[in-house]
Amino acid sequence: MTQHVAKPQDYWPQGTVYGALLNFQQEWQIKAPQMPEAPYKGAPKAPVLFIKTANTFTPSGGRIALPSTVAEVDIGANLAWIFGPDAQPVACVLVNDVSIPHESYYRPPVKFKCVDGFLGLGAQARGISQVSTDQVVLTVKVNGQEVQRVSYADTVRKSDALLSDISEFMTFQEGDMLLLGSDCLPDGKRPRAKAGDVVEIFAEGFDTLVNKFVNTFVGGAV
Repeated sequence: MTQHVAKPQDYWPQGTVYGALLNFQQEWQIKAPQMPEAPYKGAPKAPVLFIKTANTFTPSGGRIALPSTVAEVDIGANLAWIFGPDAQPVACVLVNDVSIPHESYYRPPVKFKCVDGFLGLGAQARGISQVSTDQVVLTVKVNGQEVQRVSYADTVRKSDALLSDISEFMTFQEGDMLLLGSDCLPDGKRPRAKAGDVVEIFAEGFDTLVNKFVNTFVGGAV
């Protein structure tokens, strides 16, 4: 009997795209001394979420334009879950949560996270049964040079716990997507990209997500 192996499927977001912040142990430990300070005065008790709006979507192979006032951007390599009709994840996809560098680790302003083109999307999604989410390792390269490895074994909340905690206050709808978190470097920052750089994000079993960063001039990106 021949075993059927699910093939990767083309993917484009159909619902709301959410992302989880502070979900890696390294970043949590680095930020912990700041957490008792104003205005929050304590560590977050529930998952910290943000939204990536539809204007941010850029396909793999597409170019991401930097605003004219921005020299570099943060690279946020992520594994994302895609949800089915029963509020459960049915597939995974690689994404690059691009952001203008900022200090607000709790509630980053929309103007830093939701710039046009600032979410690189893997071309294909894989069925959830094909992926051991908490064992996935992402490799990030800039211009062919490895700059980071992100292991989902190192999260604060493992994927099932993250979903359970979020589900206490909201219900995912079919087509929604949840970015499971991006890690920082040992210095607390994320890898950076500037105009002219090519960023690749790879994980075993997935097609590599590739985006080139370009300058923005009057009339569009070049």
